Amino acid sequence: MNRYRFTLEYDGAPYAGWQRQNDVPSVQAAIETALTKIGEPGPLIQGAGRTDAGVHATGQVAHADLVRPWKPFRLMEALNAHLHQSGETVAVVDCDEVDDEFHARFSATTRHYLYRIADRRAPLIVAAGRAWQVKVPLDIAAMNTAAKLLLGTHDFTTFRSTECQAKSPVKTLDTLHAERVESLGGPMIEVTTSARSFLHNQVRSLVGCLRAVGEGRWTNADLQAALNAKDRAACAPVAPAHGLFLTRVDYPDG
Repeated sequence: MNRYRFTLEYDGAPYAGWQRQNDVPSVQAAIETALTKIGEPGPLIQGAGRTDAGVHATGQVAHADLVRPWKPFRLMEALNAHLHQSGETVAVVDCDEVDDEFHARFSATTRHYLYRIADRRAPLIVAAGRAWQVKVPLDIAAMNTAAKLLLGTHDFTTFRSTECQAKSPVKTLDTLHAERVESLGGPMIEVTTSARSFLHNQVRSLVGCLRAVGEGRWTNADLQAALNAKDRAACAPVAPAHGLFLTRVDYPDG
C-alpha cells in the first residue's frame, strides 16, 4: 500500500459535512467515489477535520492508502477529472506521497479557521453563501478585546454542541482575532482562529458570541460569565455554517 496526502478545497453547501453518512452527500464519499473510479478498491480517506454541513474549506488535508503506486500529479489530475465530471464541488489542489507514519488527523499540530461576516444592510450577491450577513455595524475593537478572554486553555462547554463527542471540553485556543478587510464581495469582517483541535461547533459558537459583543448586546463581563457557566444554554446564537472555512492544517514537517 502507498499513502498519499491531499490538500482539498470544497464548497460545503451541497454536502451534509465531511463525514460519510448513509443516503446523504458528503465530501468524504465524493472523494472515495472518485478513487474507486480510478481503480482503487474500497479506499478509505481520512480527513484532518470533520467539517459540518455547509462549512467550506480551502485547506482541508486528508490521506488515503492506495494499492497502485501513483505519481502524485497524475493522481491529482485523475481525481479532479472524475470529481468535475460527477458535478462535485470538491478539488484536489495538492497531492504528495507520504510515509506510513503520517495521519491527516492525528499528526496535525494546528488547525486554522476563517469566519467571514458582512455587516451591511444591502443583500449579499457576490458573497452570498460565503459570509454571514449582519445588518448592523459591528465594533471590531470591542470584539478583539473580548476575544482575548477566550485565549488559552479553558473548559469550553458553553461553546460546544450538545452532540459533541469529544472526551473533554478543555481546549487551548491559540488565536482569535477579528479584522476588517476589502474583498470581492465588499468590505468583510474576517475572524481567524487557530488551535490544535476544536470542539464540535466551537468556532461558530465563538463567532456568535463575538457578534453579540460587536453589536453592543454583550459586554466583556457577559462573555466571561458565559465561559464560566460551562453551560451550552449560556451561549449566544451560533453563527451559521456558510461563513466558515477551514483554511489550513499544520504538521511537524511543514
